[in-house]
Amino acid sequence: MSPQLALLVNPAARGGRTVRLLEPVARRLRAGGAELSVIVGDDAADALERACTAVAERPDALVAFGGDGLVHLAVQAVAGTDVPLGIIPAGTGNDIAAALGVPCDDPVAAARTVLRMKSRLVDAARIRTGRTEELFAGVVACGFDSRVNERANRLTWPPGTARYLMAMVGELRSFRPIPFRVTFDGDEVIEREAMLVAVANTRSYGAGMRVCPDAQPDDGLLDVMMVGALSKGEFLRVFPSVYRGTHVGHRAVSVRRARSVRLEAADVVAYADGERVGPVPVECEIRPGALRVIV
Repeated sequence: MSPQLALLVNPAARGGRTVRLLEPVARRLRAGGAELSVIVGDDAADALERACTAVAERPDALVAFGGDGLVHLAVQAVAGTDVPLGIIPAGTGNDIAAALGVPCDDPVAAARTVLRMKSRLVDAARIRTGRTEELFAGVVACGFDSRVNERANRLTWPPGTARYLMAMVGELRSFRPIPFRVTFDGDEVIEREAMLVAVANTRSYGAGMRVCPDAQPDDGLLDVMMVGALSKGEFLRVFPSVYRGTHVGHRAVSVRRARSVRLEAADVVAYADGERVGPVPVECEIRPGALRVIV
């Protein structure tokens, strides 16, 4: 029986350069017997509404063609349903797909993975601010990294990852360690100055930064990584090791697991899966087995 697939597309992924990959991906899916409907929203809110409408019609899968931001949007539509999520990585950052073993350097190979329709249950997590509530599949960033995101989003040039490098240099000039209050599982409280706090369901963000290298998407737990106060020079020395995941051995870095975590700090905005959520305080809570994904 031909699978009915709703293909959710982000035409702006990689500055619009991935649109040229859509035709061969769609051709491969149709050649594999899939009946395909393509969803393109006018903006994020419209794309989410269209995705929710598609999921309500019970396709065999909702397939996100884009990066982590689009996967984040698709998660909102499929979580808690029996409609599986497929991912065809086509963004600047494809960390969620990488954590699930989806081919990240070949969209046509990822399309073949979707056609096999082999799925598994993985966790998602709820993140709640005073005004909003949504789910995430990857990593929540709070602190230096989220301030870099804020700065990068205000820039119009240069494109791609170069914009984030420029924002990081700019933020580092004025950054000071942030006093955080972190509550684990509703009772244990830690108060300390930190460069950043990451709450992770999967191991990496930012196109391969292994911020929580041992995080597993199906263990029913969140990994919480804190980088304590460091001088700018030492922070710059430690920072590159995040791509190997060896930063966790540094004296200022701590990692622990919890089912829920509350983050409190002044003048900090949280980002989840690279998407802006809102100002801290935020509460994160794991939702075991909330997502069925094609892997």
